[in-house]
Formats: sequence, C-alpha cells, structure tokens
Amino acid sequence: MRLKKNIILFFLLCGMFNVYAQNFPVYEGFESFKPVLENKDNKVYVINFWATWCRPCVKEMPAFNKLYEEYHNKNVEIILVSLDFGKNIQGRISEFKKRHGIKSKIVILDDPDSNSWINLVNNNWSGAIPATLIYNNSKRAFFEQEFEYEDLETELKKFL
Repeated sequence: MRLKKNIILFFLLCGMFNVYAQNFPVYEGFESFKPVLENKDNKVYVINFWATWCRPCVKEMPAFNKLYEEYHNKNVEIILVSLDFGKNIQGRISEFKKRHGIKSKIVILDDPDSNSWINLVNNNWSGAIPATLIYNNSKRAFFEQEFEYEDLETELKKFL
C-alpha cells in the first residue's frame, strides 16, 4: 500500500513539474541559428536578443508580450532569442516565461563566441542587449535599445 502511494505521488509530482518545465530549442552555434534570420516568406519577423539576467530586457518584456497579443494572428512571428548561459538554462527560462506570461516563441542561442557572429546579425551591433531585428522578405531594421510598446509597434508597422 505504501509503495502504491509513493508511485502515485511520484507520477503526480512528475506531472506537476512537466507543466512548468519546457524544452526550448537550443541552437548550438550561430551557423545553426542563422536560417532564423533569413526567412524569405510573407511573414514579418521580430527577433529579440535578450537574457533573463538583463534588467532592460526584463523591463521591455511586457512590450513584446503585448505585441504578440496584438499581432501573432497578423502574419507576424516574434522570436525571443535567449543569450543566457550557465547551468539549468532550460529551467531558468521556463520559470521566467511563466513569471512574465510570455507566449512568444523562445529559443536559446548557445554560442559564447559572440564576437564572431554579432556583425552577421548587424554590422553596427556592439553586442549589447536588448537588441531587436525586424525583417521581412524585402527589408530589415536593427535596434540596439530597450523598447516601450508604442515605439516597438511603430517600428513593426513600417513592415506591414
């Protein structure tokens, strides 16, 4: 009887943790991530480079949440690219996503040699975050700044 209770408790706890634990796609190296920046379809892409430890990144997250709510059904794809590193990245990002109510797609770019790839995102990028790339099949704009919603929406509308 005790063994049966322990087994039931084990499965309940596993189910509870699976609700919160997620496996975000991990791009091991910039070369595997690069196609995300080169889509040639009819969508507008908003690619935000951020990290859970970056205070301005956290501050602008509500702007990206609102942008998702307003535009995810309007041929706009928002991808949040985490530059987090260290242990338990998946767990930290999963908790961050839950705490901040993020619905946008989150991916992890695991390439610590940022000096070799930041210029491939944009020639003027110093490497500071937050940074956002907005593009479609005909134009691109890059921003090395923190966004408020109104400014982010204004920039997005230039692509619609």
